[in-house]
Amino acid sequence: VLERNYLPSSSPAGRPSLALSLSIYLYLFAGDITQKGYEKKRHKLIRAYVPHAGGNLATSDLPPPTYTDLPYTPHQLKYSHTTTRISIWYHDEYSYVHTEAVQAVLARHVERKVAVPMPSKRRSLVVQTSMDAYTPPDSSSGSEEEAGPGDDMSGMEHWMSRPSQLGPAHLGSTSSSSSSTQSGGSGNAGRLADSLAHTHISHLAHTHLVHSHLGLVLQVIQATAFPFPPPKNPSSSPRVYVCGVLTGVPVSSRVSAKIQQLVNTLKQPRRPPLREFFVDDFDELLEVQQPDPNQPRPEGAEMMPVRGEALGVVTNWPPSLEAALQRWGTISPKAPCLTSLDTAGKPLYVLTYGKLWSRSIKLAYNILHKLGSKQEPMVRPGDRVALVFPNNDPVAFMVAFYGCLLAEVVPVPIEVPLSRKDAGSQQIGFLLGSCGVTVALTSDACHKGLPKSATGEIPQFKGWPKLLWFVTESKHLSKPPRDWFPHIKDANNDTAYIEYKTCKDGSVLGVTVTRIALLTHCQALTQSCSYTEAETIVNVLDFKKDVGLWHGILTSVMNMMHVISVPYSLMKVNPLSWIQKVCQYKAKVACVKSRDMHWALVAHKDQKDINLSSLRMLLVADGSNPWSISSCDAFLNVFQTKGLRADVICPCASSPEALTVAIRRPVEDSSQPPGRGVLSMQGLTYGVVRVDTEERLSVLTVQDVGTVTPGGLACVVKPEGVPQLCQTDEIGELCVCSIATGTSYYGLTGMTKNTFEVYPVSASGGLVSEYAFVRTGLLGFIGPGGLVFITGKMDGLIMVSGRRHNADDIVATALAVEPMKFVYRGRIAVFSVTVLRDERIVVVAEQRPDSTEEDSFQWMSRVLQAIDSIHGVGVFCLALVPANTLPKTPLGGIHLSEIKQLYLEGGLHPCNVLMCPHTCVTNLPKPRQKQPEIGPASVMVGNLVSGKRIAQASGRDLGQTDDNDQFLFLSEVLQWRAQTTPDHVLYTLLSSRGAVSSSLTCLQLHKRAERVAALLMERGGLQEGDHVALVYPPGIDLIAAFYGSLYAGCVPITVRPPHPQNISTTLPTVKMIVEVSHSACVMTTAVICKLLRSKEATATVDIRNWPPVLDTDDLPKKKPPALYKPTNPDGLAYLDFSVSTTGMLAGVQMSHNAVGAFCRSVKLQCELYPSREVAICLDPYCGLGFVLWCLCSVYSGHQSILIPPVELESNPALWLLAVSQLRVRDTFCSYSVMELCTKGLGLQTEALKARGLDLSRVRACVVVAEERPRMSLTHSFSKLFKDLGLHPRSVSTAFGCRVNLAICLQGTSGPDPTTVYVDMRALRHDRVRLVERGSPHSLPLMESGKILPGVRIIIANPETKGPLGDSHLGEIWVHSAHNGSGYYSGYGEEVLQSDHFNSRLSFGDTQTVWARTGYLGFLRRTELTDANGERHDALFVVGALEEAMELRGMRYHPIDIETSVIRAHKSIMECAVFPWTNLLVVVVELEGSEQEALDLVPMVTKAVLEEHYLIVGVVVVTDIGVIPINSRGEKQRMHLRDGFLQDQLDPIYVAYNM
Repeated sequence: VLERNYLPSSSPAGRPSLALSLSIYLYLFAGDITQKGYEKKRHKLIRAYVPHAGGNLATSDLPPPTYTDLPYTPHQLKYSHTTTRISIWYHDEYSYVHTEAVQAVLARHVERKVAVPMPSKRRSLVVQTSMDAYTPPDSSSGSEEEAGPGDDMSGMEHWMSRPSQLGPAHLGSTSSSSSSTQSGGSGNAGRLADSLAHTHISHLAHTHLVHSHLGLVLQVIQATAFPFPPPKNPSSSPRVYVCGVLTGVPVSSRVSAKIQQLVNTLKQPRRPPLREFFVDDFDELLEVQQPDPNQPRPEGAEMMPVRGEALGVVTNWPPSLEAALQRWGTISPKAPCLTSLDTAGKPLYVLTYGKLWSRSIKLAYNILHKLGSKQEPMVRPGDRVALVFPNNDPVAFMVAFYGCLLAEVVPVPIEVPLSRKDAGSQQIGFLLGSCGVTVALTSDACHKGLPKSATGEIPQFKGWPKLLWFVTESKHLSKPPRDWFPHIKDANNDTAYIEYKTCKDGSVLGVTVTRIALLTHCQALTQSCSYTEAETIVNVLDFKKDVGLWHGILTSVMNMMHVISVPYSLMKVNPLSWIQKVCQYKAKVACVKSRDMHWALVAHKDQKDINLSSLRMLLVADGSNPWSISSCDAFLNVFQTKGLRADVICPCASSPEALTVAIRRPVEDSSQPPGRGVLSMQGLTYGVVRVDTEERLSVLTVQDVGTVTPGGLACVVKPEGVPQLCQTDEIGELCVCSIATGTSYYGLTGMTKNTFEVYPVSASGGLVSEYAFVRTGLLGFIGPGGLVFITGKMDGLIMVSGRRHNADDIVATALAVEPMKFVYRGRIAVFSVTVLRDERIVVVAEQRPDSTEEDSFQWMSRVLQAIDSIHGVGVFCLALVPANTLPKTPLGGIHLSEIKQLYLEGGLHPCNVLMCPHTCVTNLPKPRQKQPEIGPASVMVGNLVSGKRIAQASGRDLGQTDDNDQFLFLSEVLQWRAQTTPDHVLYTLLSSRGAVSSSLTCLQLHKRAERVAALLMERGGLQEGDHVALVYPPGIDLIAAFYGSLYAGCVPITVRPPHPQNISTTLPTVKMIVEVSHSACVMTTAVICKLLRSKEATATVDIRNWPPVLDTDDLPKKKPPALYKPTNPDGLAYLDFSVSTTGMLAGVQMSHNAVGAFCRSVKLQCELYPSREVAICLDPYCGLGFVLWCLCSVYSGHQSILIPPVELESNPALWLLAVSQLRVRDTFCSYSVMELCTKGLGLQTEALKARGLDLSRVRACVVVAEERPRMSLTHSFSKLFKDLGLHPRSVSTAFGCRVNLAICLQGTSGPDPTTVYVDMRALRHDRVRLVERGSPHSLPLMESGKILPGVRIIIANPETKGPLGDSHLGEIWVHSAHNGSGYYSGYGEEVLQSDHFNSRLSFGDTQTVWARTGYLGFLRRTELTDANGERHDALFVVGALEEAMELRGMRYHPIDIETSVIRAHKSIMECAVFPWTNLLVVVVELEGSEQEALDLVPMVTKAVLEEHYLIVGVVVVTDIGVIPINSRGEKQRMHLRDGFLQDQLDPIYVAYNM
């Protein structure tokens, strides 16, 4: 057709002509305004093939044809002509101009290549479904409510060849091979991207649009012609990675390369420039979007309300619709009224006017007299009744509807509930409840199909009132008596019917239509459409509501017309059915939606016998959708040859509230062409009409929807605020004043007032009319000649940064990027969510099961570019979900509000997600700029002037009173105790069952220690001062070995033994400590000896260079010749080795002096005496845990009950039962123990109570930690065990660090720990601002325990080393006799860390030597008093300096962000964050199925944005247990970071946020 009609006869034959015909086709029928424009475009395209008119110019002189503007290059058009012709019809109502625009935008982006890392996904998540096993969704609609047939591939197969066989309508100049990915993993893709990255990556000049992908850069690759080696082992590549390393980034791993790409991408400037200003106050102000000074503003005069033509008075018009039915039912009973069709397109039943009349009377009688009893009828005139009929049974519906009208009851037509949990059916239930519906009319077939309970009753649907289901088939009804006749009145103001309407938020409202409005509306439609008696009309629309109801059920009866109702199920099987019915019945009118025209185009192939000359009106129900224009144009163009006339196409605009707003009339003379406007999309976002003159890419072509309906008055008012008239070139909401509109939302007076009782005012403030107008919910303007133009709907409006975008427009842009190939048409949802006080756009689409990961990712990144360029707005989140998983409306469309709800709850389960917070969140507060530091003098003066005291505090003095204080060395104390109290029990070790497995008295310990010393001296041959590694499980052997080492004059180092189930990761740490500490020998048990020599151990570390290993299970019987007598109190007592939270291994040297002072300090704080018992459930390898386990009992003489934390894994109640049974008053534990009890015993408190667990004696339960107190954990622990007698005030925390193993410890006396609430935003600026509990951004901090005796604390500025004032945040410095004496490394690196142990203040008290803890905190003087009567100074620890992250110039503590993330979604079990370059990486452990993994990405991104004003760069979703935790229960974030960068985490999903 094309070649014959549009090519000059002289054009050279062959493919170029076909390509040309295609291009002309796409170009010319894209809705241009003028004839001149048409000629211009036509000439431009054809001149390459046409010899010059004068013949002077040879063809060769003309420039050769370029194909860059075409969606196909000539060599792609290898298919048969029919295939090619079908492939044109892809984008249906989404205008071809628009598709071209999108392709051009994308082509432009190809030129500026940006590499964007593709998310990586675990293989199990990449489900490759075979097409055969897959049932496609029976839906794909242009509109929300209904779906078209096209995605049902099974039905379409015989018309259109599979889209995947067509070349992608791809980027203009790239060939169709662009998405060459092989199913066997990403071998090629990775290599290819690597080579690409090394060959050229040019920085973008203007990169708001950073999303580009493999397909976009393939031209380069084709140009550089890299060989494609096949993957060596496809199955061995577990992840899908695409982009490789960038030039100049010496990083080994793929992850690092991806992050580097992301960083480079983000370095490029973003479009909205941030204004430069600095606010010194820490109130972080979100940027307020300032109006663009250059934005277009309306310039026209104020519009005048436009009146439709007068409603004609026709003598034979009936006084009411029932009267019309009576007339036709009695005069022409044989005349056909409605023909229903089966799924084969054959007439199923013809309802005549006689039958409709008689059946309606019968039903009316039964409704009024056969429900309930004679005295108490269930339904009275005026009551509401639900009509529940399927879409393939218009006959039963029509009878029921007219039966209700005759009985004067109010029908409420609704959809058939398919299941109890149908999307949106709950809201329908609310509508029925609010309307007081108690009876539902339905058909036999429908009644049988409803879900039933076991007893056969229809269950009550969720949210529905209790209903009586009444079947309307004649055979079930009683005959009315001869004398009974319905009362037929003239139309009045009683309610005729209620039409339901679904709002943007999913709520369902009922619009009431009165009998007079119903009649007037029918008259107005009759006049506009020039309906006459006995005309035939084909209706494809839903007959229960809207245009389908108004034309196919109501107006048709008024004019005795014959309706052919084409059901949706038939359209799915045969999209041409409606056209065939028009031909078969010589129908005059057809009511369709643009998608019906689209599918007819796709399917029409070479139908010979189509003749549409009988049509005088083709009513396009969604003509108000701006994108319907292309369907209309394309349809006209193809079917003009089949007798379709241009003036027949009549788009109309309607809304549930205002009924028909405007309709284009079928004109006999086609002299007046329909109105067109090519509007600037940018102008529209500012609400201004601007005709686009520059042929720019971002335009919207709109067609008129005719003039205002007869008898109506229309105006356009501002969408927000007072209903003031708009200017002529301003977009606003259409309002209509007419009798033929709805009158209220049933039962909702407030909403009714806002919508149905609007009084528009002019600029001067005068009323436009004394009558009320109704808001239509349609946005648009009224053009010249009173033509109405619609540009969108109020419901689809998305306000982003003060600009309006239309959801339909964004859907259109997404579909114009190679639609049909990766996603389903009509299964795309666009909505906005509020993030950081502005709306953000979210796009959700269903992915085709046959598209690969890379294809989809490529499509997604291009959609983002297109939307960005054409609409000038960034997309916050683009998610693809598996096919057929989005909630559906009853007609198969998507249920927008439910999708939004699922997204907000994190329940969408997408299979692909692309978040772009960097591009669209432009209102973040300004990054903080550090101020120059203030000099010392002014700080001192400042503190004095403002009355702030310097922040310092100290514990009480260490007195010298006890007997054992005469000894300087712990080994001497033990010998003294062995002589004076030999049988006093010092240690009791409990087994996992709670029984005593072993115990040690003073003498037994002394004797064991002597034998250990003998072993060291004889077998080990160790000298005085040698280092000994003690590798023991928690227990008594460890204690004996420790004192044995002291007796032999050696320096012990306690080391956690390797885990037998996990040797490969735990043994290297043991080896490292042994090596770094320069241990001369290793002492251990026989079991561990064997473990160290096992095969696994030898495979992990080189066993040959271990020092000698001594087995202490076999001790010599004799004691050593003489015990070592230490002489130097400052000499080394032991080394305390531990791994910090940042993954650094450090050994701290503890002198004999420090050990004595430490034990004395703890003894005083906890009041420890030989008569006391203390339960210890801690790891005994470092810090306070080791001191309590091994040293304190020997020093103070109290009994320590030792409970190894590892035993709690098999018996979580062990610790608490021991505390209860042994009546212990003081106990120490770690956070991991507390967490284990809280999680493991949460549901067992009653059982434990029954077993006699009583914690009422506990006066101190202290958590030993080196971090900020975990308030939520201690609170939940206290709350959980409160019923078992635990007093909440007994639970407290201790704080220690590397330089001083215990700075604070709550102890037994003194005030309770205090809690304060600080402003988290101030904290980021290193300031402390106290706020009330519950105020926004408040963070609770608990005091870390009371400062130990002999400890002094000061808060100093970590940079200037100057002292700080009270309540200022700074580094905690400590001065104490039990400070460590320095790090031990043995490599001469002590100089690096020297200031950790001996720092001095830069001013003030410059003499005292302090140790720097490396922790940020503040001191605050409270109202409470200490034991010595002084006011109590509370120390609050905020976090470790080395863990704190500097982001956007502010200091963030990981724990705060992690708390927000854990709250973000119920499936997040644990979380850890760390920075990499300037990106924030969030690792979350997923509790639940892997399908939920991608739900976490948007939730985490949003939570961190909202609460911390930070954009997450990478979200990693892993299995439970991936985040490494040390023995104290602290997260090892740096280990995690290394694992991530070296690609060792085996993540379920990694999302790189753009």
